[in-house]
Amino acid sequence: MKPIEQDPRRPLLGRRGFFAGAAGLVAGAGLSAAALTGRDGGNDDRGTSPTKEDIALRDQDLKFIGTEETFSTPELMKLNSINQDHIDFLTEIGLADLGDRRIGDMNEGGLNVQILSAHTPSAQNVPGQKGIDLAHRLNRQLVDGPMASYPGRFQAFATLPLQSPEAAADELERSVREDGFLGALTNGHITKKYLDHPEFEPVLARAQDLDVPIYLHPGYPSDEVFATYYSTTRSEYTREFQDYIFSGSGYGWHQEVLTQCVRMITYGVFDRFPRLKIIIGHMGEGLPFYYERIANDMGEPTENSLKKPFEQYFQDNFWFTTSAFFQDELLHLLLKYISVDRVMFATDYPFAGIKEGTDWFRAVDLPREDKEKIAFRNAEKLFGIKV
Repeated sequence: MKPIEQDPRRPLLGRRGFFAGAAGLVAGAGLSAAALTGRDGGNDDRGTSPTKEDIALRDQDLKFIGTEETFSTPELMKLNSINQDHIDFLTEIGLADLGDRRIGDMNEGGLNVQILSAHTPSAQNVPGQKGIDLAHRLNRQLVDGPMASYPGRFQAFATLPLQSPEAAADELERSVREDGFLGALTNGHITKKYLDHPEFEPVLARAQDLDVPIYLHPGYPSDEVFATYYSTTRSEYTREFQDYIFSGSGYGWHQEVLTQCVRMITYGVFDRFPRLKIIIGHMGEGLPFYYERIANDMGEPTENSLKKPFEQYFQDNFWFTTSAFFQDELLHLLLKYISVDRVMFATDYPFAGIKEGTDWFRAVDLPREDKEKIAFRNAEKLFGIKV
């Protein structure tokens, strides 16, 4: 069976294309939407199993909410980019476009709603009042811009000035109560601290009180971790952007998020905040592969310190999205350990194609009820919205 092909009219350069081109590297195989045969969907009226094309055609009417969809602004790109080539790439893929191009891509792929979040590391590296003002400005730009211009098509996660935790809690509450935001998105460590650190309890407490989730997006490592894990003194093996990718989307990001999740469970975050809701993307950031190992090995040493079995927190406090990992076998592995009621659709636009993601998911061999849950119903329930 051939994979579902990307629309040739809108080739997507993607992260890998930029970095490989800028560095003179040969682009490798990316995270593809290769349609691999999944579960047995039963037989059609000819007595044969339906093809993926049959399934996709049957489910053309699926509605979709995209739960990890990224935006930036010229100010934010200048603040957080490596160099001008990086800014040019982000501009070329449409990261700062919150108008017709983005809406056109949503319409082409059949994505009804995008939940917008600011490009990593967002405002997290900006301390003090400057960071507080930047976070507020980014949030208000969404309200006054795309959310006003395209009613019903955009929702948002708040950007928070996490180096000022009390102010971050206040901005979360303001954005939820005044602007209708759905929660917040964070980007990795905050000055070498994760959300289990006591400094961030005001943010966690406010999220629990507001009954809104926090989306844990990856962030880049601290300088010390970068130097130890993601760089070399052998210059003949280093290329421009190589180590940056290695520490980010090429590998490091996914381990970093999973580490933060395990930290939050191990150090009692969910015992202190039992109703706290956490979302992670990229098909669980490696959790399905490690699930049994983590649950088994962490269960005994935490038996007397935690109120529940270690693995129970993954079932009670976490939701998971499909962002950029459009592979059947990974989805089925995630569903082996996590309830279908806790999985939501996402594309990771514009770093992955909307049509690529929706075409993939329409062809996934799952019961229609489960597909509706993942495509939009679980997000409707979690966020209290309708499409």
